Amino acid sequence: MTIGKVGFAEVPDPVPGAGEALVQLKAAALNHRDVWIKLGQYAGLKYPCIPGSDGAGVVASVGPGTDPSWVGREVIINPSFNWGPSEAAQAHDFTILGLPRDGTLADRIAVPLSQLTGKPAHLSWEEAAAVPLAGLTAWRALVSRARLSGGERVLVTGIGGGVALFALQFAAALGNEVWVTSSSDEKIRRAVDLGAKGGFRYDTEGWAAAAAKAAGTFDVIVDSAGGAGFGNLLDVAAPGARIVFFGATRGNSQDLALRKVFWKQLSLLGSTMGSPADWTAMTEFIARHRVKPCVCEVFPFDRGPEAFALMERGGQFGKIVVRH
Repeated sequence: MTIGKVGFAEVPDPVPGAGEALVQLKAAALNHRDVWIKLGQYAGLKYPCIPGSDGAGVVASVGPGTDPSWVGREVIINPSFNWGPSEAAQAHDFTILGLPRDGTLADRIAVPLSQLTGKPAHLSWEEAAAVPLAGLTAWRALVSRARLSGGERVLVTGIGGGVALFALQFAAALGNEVWVTSSSDEKIRRAVDLGAKGGFRYDTEGWAAAAAKAAGTFDVIVDSAGGAGFGNLLDVAAPGARIVFFGATRGNSQDLALRKVFWKQLSLLGSTMGSPADWTAMTEFIARHRVKPCVCEVFPFDRGPEAFALMERGGQFGKIVVRH
């Protein structure tokens, strides 16, 4: 990959080192991170690079001194590298698979064995590839940061993206009443099919007041947009609510009324990716509750540039997958 362009190249097969496995990839999924890397809008850029944080496949071989029983196993890859010793936050040398380390949009990839987990048996290759980055991000935001359990009212903003959809599915599976926002009636309808109680058009003036009237206030709010509309979330938050956010696609908020934060005793929680413990808990939850990711569209590997184009256009509902 060079800045602004996606293409194909022949590269030598990666060789697994000690403690590593070579995975023959069956499917990979895109994230907005991959598009930002393509457009030169991500920190630590290097070109050419092989992007891709999400992948699932079969272990083809292992490096020296590594347990050979892994060969032949069906696995998914944890894209959260070098988290560090603290559950509170990632370490300084934390990285995400796909930059600087070559990622999953390839035939094969070598990764530490510690990054592999058995593929949940109920998932197809396409569904398994859709899990890693979005599932991990949603799990940490909801469970590790917001401490969501059950019996609460949850609002997930901007439904349609991979993380937001996992947040909806996880929160519903945990026994909570989940509502969503979107600028699309169709996306709200599809969210209801996945277990949401209902939804609100955030592009409609006065939506926050209408939401509070229709649904009541919310104990946990999950957001990734920030920007000018972030202040509305303070208005729909219940006293003592937790607002957790993992992105700022609309930039910083200039309308953050601090008096509402302290008077309502709100908690504003930042969240990024997840720890190994988060990964284990998330994958076990998916297997136990048979959660199936929403896959928007699947492209064969030789049509990978079309997958990027679809991601750049936006409007997808669920994950975009590239199949080998």
